[in-house]
Amino acid sequence: MTRPLDWRRKVSDSVAYALLVYTGLQIFVTINTLRGNSASLLPYMALIVLIAAIVPACRRFEHRWNRLSDAAAADPRFGPAYRRDMVALWVLAIGLPFALAGLFELLAYLIRH
Repeated sequence: MTRPLDWRRKVSDSVAYALLVYTGLQIFVTINTLRGNSASLLPYMALIVLIAAIVPACRRFEHRWNRLSDAAAADPRFGPAYRRDMVALWVLAIGLPFALAGLFELLAYLIRH
């Protein structure tokens, strides 16, 4: 038995999975950065920035979709908008930890040299 289409639920589930992936990547990237810059506070700053950046962004994704009425939440015409938002969500969840870690690595390198 299949569930009826509900874009709100699909977005909520995707945001939850993206946050799990994001958290795993954040830990992995931060641990590697900590090993490389043990005397620097930059990895801790990166961790704070990463947490501060992702939560509001994910809430915006969910909030936009949670405003749909029951009828609109089952409307298949929202498919392209859903796919667009999910691509943006996953690029953010996967790319942000690496982008910020790279930025902080660059800053640590510039400070050392």
